[in-house]
Amino acid sequence: FPVEIPGHLEVVGGPDFLLKLRPNLSCKPGESIPLVSGGFNSWPFSDGSSPAESECQKKLVPMGPICVCFLTGWLAMVISACVLNFHRALLLFVITVAAIFFVVWDHFIPKYEHQIEGLLSPGREFLESHWFWLKWVIWSSLILGVVFCLVSFGGLIVYIILLFLFSKHPSKVRWRPVFWGIGLQFLLGLIILRTGPGCWAFQWLGNKIETFLEYTDAGASFVFGENYTDHFFAFKVLPMVVFFGAVMSVLYYLGLMQWIIRKVGWLMLVTVGSSPIESVVAACNVFFGYTESPLQIRPYLPYLTRSEFHAIMTTGFATIAANVFGTYVSLGISPAHLLTASVMSVPASLAVAKLFWPETETPKISLKNAMKMGMSDSRNILEAASQGASASISLVANITVILIAFLALSSFANAALSWLGSMFDYPQLSFEMICSYIFMPFSFMMGVDWQDSFMVGKLIGYKTFYNELVAYGRLSKLVNLRKEAGPKFVNGVQQYMSIRSETIATYALYGFGNISSLGIAIGTFTSIAPSRKRDIAAVAVRALIAGIISSFMTACIAGILSSTPVDINCHHILENAFASGLPQNTTNVVSCCQNLLSSSVVTGPGEVIPGGNHSLNSLKNCCELLKPSTLNCTWIPDAF
Repeated sequence: FPVEIPGHLEVVGGPDFLLKLRPNLSCKPGESIPLVSGGFNSWPFSDGSSPAESECQKKLVPMGPICVCFLTGWLAMVISACVLNFHRALLLFVITVAAIFFVVWDHFIPKYEHQIEGLLSPGREFLESHWFWLKWVIWSSLILGVVFCLVSFGGLIVYIILLFLFSKHPSKVRWRPVFWGIGLQFLLGLIILRTGPGCWAFQWLGNKIETFLEYTDAGASFVFGENYTDHFFAFKVLPMVVFFGAVMSVLYYLGLMQWIIRKVGWLMLVTVGSSPIESVVAACNVFFGYTESPLQIRPYLPYLTRSEFHAIMTTGFATIAANVFGTYVSLGISPAHLLTASVMSVPASLAVAKLFWPETETPKISLKNAMKMGMSDSRNILEAASQGASASISLVANITVILIAFLALSSFANAALSWLGSMFDYPQLSFEMICSYIFMPFSFMMGVDWQDSFMVGKLIGYKTFYNELVAYGRLSKLVNLRKEAGPKFVNGVQQYMSIRSETIATYALYGFGNISSLGIAIGTFTSIAPSRKRDIAAVAVRALIAGIISSFMTACIAGILSSTPVDINCHHILENAFASGLPQNTTNVVSCCQNLLSSSVVTGPGEVIPGGNHSLNSLKNCCELLKPSTLNCTWIPDAF
């Protein structure tokens, strides 16, 4: 007996039913509501079954007083904490503001979506009507960027041109997703890297994540003992994967991950203009790996177009999973730059995908279907946490065996190449050297200094032929050497790179784009959608190339926006600081000493040439102040 009574729920029945009336309900007029009897929780049918409650009925649960008390208490706690010490309560304040913003969004967007679209339509019409001359303005700006020696900007243009020339269907390219994707990527990078609040916010968030991951030490020290850091990677780094996996599983159980993915997917849909299914999977790849994200849309995979398959795989190769984020942070990679790369990679990968393989078919999956995501099958939070931790076992084992195998293969390859090179009196031939020459032009186009481009080329080779974990491990060693402030060249061999080159390399290495991931991705997709096996194999290699170039383009944006240190008169600072013979440990002195040590040339005891026309006295004092591990201070002779 469904009835349709605006504002009421009326239970009607025969002799065995009661008549109840409940006013002031929030049901919409004309909405059909299943009837219930007695206590509003049963409806006897002949088979004893009960119909599911409608969405309107679910709203009838009297949660008002509980919610009001909880919200009042929470706000009172936040206000009190902020009044007592705002700096200490900053994290609590940010969480509260973010929660309020998202709740308002959920109620505001569905209600006023058409009005918002109407407000934005004049701008869209202006772009469409004036696109002919606007595109020439854009291209002229790009050419001027190259003329004025903005190498990173020029590199970005070169990558776009190469993608267009080797596109699957160059004449079918829709430029809106391309320009919107790159523009959104540039805007996000501009806000994060070049504005004070944006830079501070991501640096603060990165520090909080780093602190959060340190709670893994409690479990690691209990299981492996107090000296667990003696085996740093096995007992310090890998437990972070387990901890983060448990946290992600809990967030998925609570529905928070699905909510965030829908919002990010919606943002990509309305800005970049990608299809609904591409937008949702691109958002998933920020949090999940390229093998887990397709599972969210498993029922729709057989109906995707080839361009959609290409875009989904490209976004997977251009991003990394959140559960391995802590691994890279623990290696010493900047969490702020990793967070920035994760945000910028989503629109970039969609832009590259739509340029390299444009859409030539009509997508079949609607927005409503694409936004449907499954819920966790866990029965409570504890079960969700345990399932997430257990699921991390395979990932930990996979990381372990890959590192053992690939590092062993790298050592063997270097030995074999050195043996081969010795036949031609060139024993220094190695895998790293080959990669440095192959990928050096790509790294230079990103804006890396010419001197450092060979080292970045080696890292890109490690990432492409092995994986990003090996590459980030090598990069962390270079970062540590720079922080030790030793000489940049020892016996003619470069020891580390500049901070700018390290920053660009961090973005260039971001993503799962490597040859081993290609095989895993093909196997995953074909097992889920075996009927599309040939299409998946056809787009996979192109998707890998697109994913790698997407990371390169993100690095170009980082190169454009990365700030360089302000020049200071180090000669004057060091002379004054060491005038009394006692080093003064200030920020400017340390910075100048680091620059001096990095630019000095050391070939042996007494054979030291200070960089930047500095005196031996300044070099010796800087060495005693910073005590670098790569330089013996007794090698520096006393100044005459």
